[in-house]
Amino acid sequence: MENALIIFVRNSEKGKVKKRLAKSIGDEKTLEVYKYLLEYTKDITIQCKCNLFVFYSHYIHINDVFDDNVFSKHVQEGDDIGERMMNAFKKVFDLGLKNICIIGSDCYQLETEILNEAFEKLRQSDIVIGPANDGGYYLVGMSKVYRDVFTNKDWGKTTLLNDTLETINTLGLTCSQLSQLNNLEDIDDLLQTDILTKLEEEPL
Repeated sequence: MENALIIFVRNSEKGKVKKRLAKSIGDEKTLEVYKYLLEYTKDITIQCKCNLFVFYSHYIHINDVFDDNVFSKHVQEGDDIGERMMNAFKKVFDLGLKNICIIGSDCYQLETEILNEAFEKLRQSDIVIGPANDGGYYLVGMSKVYRDVFTNKDWGKTTLLNDTLETINTLGLTCSQLSQLNNLEDIDDLLQTDILTKLEEEPL
């Protein structure tokens, strides 16, 4: 199996996750929401026919929601998100994997079928990208590391997707896009989901 999926997550610590959301619902409830998103991400990725990798923000979390026997666990390395993603791609490519996609744990609309679609599109294109409605993206995949895709970008800005697509075009690479989905970043995003209801029914 040559396909690999990298999942970027933050270590689940109160006050350290989703700070924009925490301004509206507090650190404790935000941590509950984040843990719920991690559970959701685990559920959709474990059904994907690929090698699974989790890269944590600060330290490897043993015996968490990501089964140690299923997910290969690592720590992100780099000064900004672009450098950390690039280094993660390099590490997984060095293990002999061929087609690699990376996601976060922020997209509650992401489904296993979309992940499978990403790998299918990667067979026909140099890069696959899943645009998010905030101007960024929820997934990027490639069959080799293209350094320029990750450098000189304004991470977190609404121009990220367009800047990335411009870089891809400048490099003369082919790119396939997936459906646009919503990343969950703030209270407005959260209220568009059923997560708070789910947490009331089945508290973590």
